[in-house]
Amino acid sequence: QVTLVESGGGLVQAGGSLRLSCAVSGRRVLSITTGWFRQGLGKDREFVAAVNGRGQLTSYSDSVKERFTISRDIAKNTVYLQMNSLKPEDTAFYYCAADRRSSDASKGVREYEDWGQGTQVTVSS
Repeated sequence: QVTLVESGGGLVQAGGSLRLSCAVSGRRVLSITTGWFRQGLGKDREFVAAVNGRGQLTSYSDSVKERFTISRDIAKNTVYLQMNSLKPEDTAFYYCAADRRSSDASKGVREYEDWGQGTQVTVSS
């Protein structure tokens, strides 16, 4: 089992930036695919970004491409989501997740077995 703990959420004005962190334990990030998802109020959970274990594959949703960047610190076994040019529609609860089976940068919610508790991101207009 993989344990994931998110941090770094908060309130920011539109156009601002935030960096989310996901501390991973139980498995090395080199051996799993890690992803970020978000869920707005009354909405389904949606894919944001992912990176595979080897780190050579990343994927992003169209809505965040060119604004968000997923990265990792191998030594800290931590995954980050750098969010720039934030918009009010980015407001959501953000979750980190682990896919222990795939070697791809998975996009499907059902492909991930382990989830963190999430962190709230609120972007004011």
